[in-house]
Amino acid sequence: MTILTVIKNKSLLDELKGILTAIQPDAEILSFTDSPKALAAAREKIIDVAFLDVKLPEIDGLLLGRYLKDLYNDINLIMLTKERSTAFDAMALRASGCLLFPMNRDDILQEMNELRNPLGSAKQRRVYAQTFGNFELFIDGVPVAFKYTKTKEIIAVLINNKGVQTTNGEIIACLWEDDGDPKVKSSYLSNLRQDLQNTLTELKANDIIIKQRGSMAIAADRIECDLFEWLNKKSTSKYQYLGDYMNQFSWAEYVHAELDEISYAMEE
Repeated sequence: MTILTVIKNKSLLDELKGILTAIQPDAEILSFTDSPKALAAAREKIIDVAFLDVKLPEIDGLLLGRYLKDLYNDINLIMLTKERSTAFDAMALRASGCLLFPMNRDDILQEMNELRNPLGSAKQRRVYAQTFGNFELFIDGVPVAFKYTKTKEIIAVLINNKGVQTTNGEIIACLWEDDGDPKVKSSYLSNLRQDLQNTLTELKANDIIIKQRGSMAIAADRIECDLFEWLNKKSTSKYQYLGDYMNQFSWAEYVHAELDEISYAMEE
């Protein structure tokens, strides 16, 4: 079991961690005073229970709770507050419970014994594409290892095109930028497409690619992607564009201007 604890007051955070360590000695406890760092950690490891301070800076506890529910529908959220009125907000969030500061061992133990969802029921959306910073494709929280490095780049190109069918010629233009014999590149692309199919089929995620004769597209509704969510939700997205996008690919530089323009418009 993995427990996430997020409280802005470091002494209260340490107190909660000490109590949880005593009553759940086999649990892994991740503790943060910083909500963005807590959210980043939740991306890397499945969280079963989260104790969240409602009054967090940057991302408040209720919003962080909603983000965690987006990641894990059956996560157990326990909200921490000084105000009894917050209990109504916690109920709307379908939280497992709500505790008032100052906390005590008995109340925490009772919440752990009466969790809303069974432990082990929290499951992460299987496929996540990270485009801000370096590009990476995760399945079940693990980076996908393709046989060829350019196979991952194909996925990046498809995601960059946001679900639009992308022809073999367009993929080749991105991957090789007019360098080399076209016939050789077409043959190489066939090998890459086969590697893509084999890898995703083995991971039972081949449904994220929509194929047509001579073209491919990403099934945007079947994956989670920081770019897609940011473009859709803008400033309310849990992902924020900070000027870095698929840094390892030279062709992605041309997208920066478009993303920068959107970002600047949001700040006005």
